[in-house]
Amino acid sequence: MTVIRHRAPAGPAPGGARAGRGGGTSGPSLTIVRLANFVTPTSGGLRTALDQLGRGYRAAGHRPVLVVPGDVASDQETAQGRVVTLPGPALPGTGGYRVLADRRRLRRLLEELAPDRLEVSDRTTLRWTGEWARRARVPSVMVSHETADGVLRTWGVPAAAAARAADRLNRRTAWAYSRIVCTTEWAEREFVRIGAHNVVRAPLGVDLSRCRPGRRSTALRARYADGERVLLLMCSRLSVEKRPGTALDALAELRAHGMRAALVVAGDGPLRGALERRAREQRLPVRFLGHVADREALADLQAAADVCLAPGPAETFGLSALEALACGTPVVCSASSALPEVVADAGACATDDPTAFARAVRTVLAQPELPRRATARARAELFTWPRATAAFLAAHDASPSALPGGSRQGILR
Repeated sequence: MTVIRHRAPAGPAPGGARAGRGGGTSGPSLTIVRLANFVTPTSGGLRTALDQLGRGYRAAGHRPVLVVPGDVASDQETAQGRVVTLPGPALPGTGGYRVLADRRRLRRLLEELAPDRLEVSDRTTLRWTGEWARRARVPSVMVSHETADGVLRTWGVPAAAAARAADRLNRRTAWAYSRIVCTTEWAEREFVRIGAHNVVRAPLGVDLSRCRPGRRSTALRARYADGERVLLLMCSRLSVEKRPGTALDALAELRAHGMRAALVVAGDGPLRGALERRAREQRLPVRFLGHVADREALADLQAAADVCLAPGPAETFGLSALEALACGTPVVCSASSALPEVVADAGACATDDPTAFARAVRTVLAQPELPRRATARARAELFTWPRATAAFLAAHDASPSALPGGSRQGILR
């Protein structure tokens, strides 16, 4: 069964005093301004989600405008709609992440754009825009791409202190925005904990035509496995909150117990140098590809792997893992994250230690190859971008009727 959970919005009701150029919730065209920080040319899941949702909004007849930080100002029309880049400072130690730090300039731009809806993908440095939207009587949505307490825990903050800090942040966030969008039940829990009544659950999706089992190449697999019997893959940003070292730990554990496995890492980030040194010192067969910009090549790699590793304990959805499933590759993920909810029986979950991850890999590989790959693909087919777009538009009280195959249904249970 598919459901989307709506609760009464806080702040101005969508379709209220400022109904938008389209004339309310049934209007044919709304200007949906989207703000996002921490997006770079090498970003993964967030960049993909912004692109696909923007394309979906356009297909539904709306006018999406994405505002992101960059090194120079630009303004261009793209397949996902208008994209405006404002100069923003790079954050040290983040591998190139930038933020929209000039509030005065961003406020002027918002006033010029005159949005009918505001969608924000950053609950920290951009939370003030929810208050701007309240004053301007613009219905607003904050998309929770990460859990506050989960990120704090990965940075070493004790669980109790992380929960208290997250609760304070989330109360302010829930007050500032008309609605909060969470992509999984797991991500929603921290808002349920504080009694927020304006939470909407909506999924993300996957490109099922690009990511497909038919891309699997034994020649490509053999090239990356380099003589080993098992090919593991991790597609992840190499930063603290993603815990990429767990993948190397699991590889070492598997090899110590006689499994001839190799690991390919697709992704970049501030931890890459340290991980490369560690692989060399421990003589682990790990190949670091850096950021793979070619989405077709990445899909080929995801299809070639035997198992995809997703060790991040604070993931609220996990788009790269879903792409691997769509390619027919099962996923072993952190039991601390939202991924068990997404992966279900198309892989395995493990506690955040190398022994558990290695055991989960062995459990997955003990299943016959054809059935396990068919199960992975079948799971991914439950998540499509038209369905995701329809759910996000429903959160905006914007019509999804123009979408091919669109509906107001949300995440699958």
